[in-house]
Amino acid sequence: MNFRALHPNIKLRLGVGFVQRLLGIMLMPLMVIHLAALYGAAAAGVLTLVVAAAGIASNFLGGHLADVYGRKPLMVAGEVGAALTFGLLALANSPWWQSGAVTFVLFLLNTCLASAATPAAEAMMIDVSTPENRNFVYTVNYWSINLAFTAGALIGGFFYGEHFTLLLTAAAALSAATALVTWWWIAESAPESAKDQAAGIPAMLRGYLAVSRDRVFLRLLAAATFSRAIEVQIGYYIAVRLADDFPEQALAGLDRWFPAVDGVAMLGILRAVNTALIVVFALFAGSMFRRLPDRVRLYAGLTVFTAGYMVLAVSNSGWVLIAAAVLLTVGEIANVPVKQALLADLVDPASRTKYLAAYGLNARIGLLIGSLCVTVGAFLSPVGMSLLYAAFGLGAILVYRSLLPLRDARQAAAEQAAAASEQGGPAAGPEYDGAPSEQNTADAQPARPVAASARNGATS
Repeated sequence: MNFRALHPNIKLRLGVGFVQRLLGIMLMPLMVIHLAALYGAAAAGVLTLVVAAAGIASNFLGGHLADVYGRKPLMVAGEVGAALTFGLLALANSPWWQSGAVTFVLFLLNTCLASAATPAAEAMMIDVSTPENRNFVYTVNYWSINLAFTAGALIGGFFYGEHFTLLLTAAAALSAATALVTWWWIAESAPESAKDQAAGIPAMLRGYLAVSRDRVFLRLLAAATFSRAIEVQIGYYIAVRLADDFPEQALAGLDRWFPAVDGVAMLGILRAVNTALIVVFALFAGSMFRRLPDRVRLYAGLTVFTAGYMVLAVSNSGWVLIAAAVLLTVGEIANVPVKQALLADLVDPASRTKYLAAYGLNARIGLLIGSLCVTVGAFLSPVGMSLLYAAFGLGAILVYRSLLPLRDARQAAAEQAAAASEQGGPAAGPEYDGAPSEQNTADAQPARPVAASARNGATS
């Protein structure tokens, strides 16, 4: 697959998305730190919770608006809003003016605008990709996310102290540039069927009620939540276990640079290994796994990914933990693009951004499970937690196993319909066959075709 052959929207969105994630990863922790310095840790926690809740609500609102009015208006509004709020944040934290209240309000507005635009941006990439290039697009996007994570964390960490205002000013300038790119060069991509959707709050609630009744989508959400529940453990139970139980030790072969590492340092090494391997190897995933069908790539990837985390839950050997980090990263690189492509194949094109907004709940639920696992880990042994991770992984595999045949049947039916149309025979137009939606009431059946619409979102 050639990057140059991708739709212009995809190439531009990958660039714009990289800048957005870079700014978000760079500035979000710094804003929390800044609020804690202004109001104290307890008050900052409450304020951050308010921002997070508002972001979730804005995400759902943006999902509805992008289905009704199109992708581009939401994306442009989000970028222009980001440029304005970052600029005003720089002013409110400048040598000439300091205002904690204004800082919080602007932080809240910035988060809401970014969250509202996110489903539209993800849906646009899905709209203009194809079944043939989808895994490649998601692989590049996945690599971009991790590169932005690495660069953003480094830049924010080094420049926060005396250069916070400069960071905010730079963020405003970059957001203005991405707003211009989005407005001038990115084309609208919403399907014609989306124009039939009603506007207004009642219509939005009906739309999300239909999403919540779609049993195929609920399976996708459940599988993604199982997977996310494993992924977040490195920041929850595994982090606590390493800090408490990992004996300080020298890593053979690295003792010249690291005389001895404790659990917290080991956690940092594991995170660095994971991120570095993704940045280096994710772009080669296509060639690494090109001989594997999606089914094998997904099942094997999830199995290896889960096994790596199971080792992290029990081992106290530095090199064994590093080997497990390599193992889980290989599994992660293998399975993530396939999962995202499967989501893109199975959601209703007419309500695509609503589905993507709702799908984002897997991250929130995963974090909740991660928090609960810290408590559970106080009563279960490390082996018990490892087996719990195995249950999560098995659950994800079993759910995806029920979805892949459905995807294959839909694609086959769509191809048959297209072939019949080319031969001049009657061909039923592709239709969505998920569970109840505003226009569909039956659960998905393979005999009813659905077009595998082009797409490439950035859902994690």
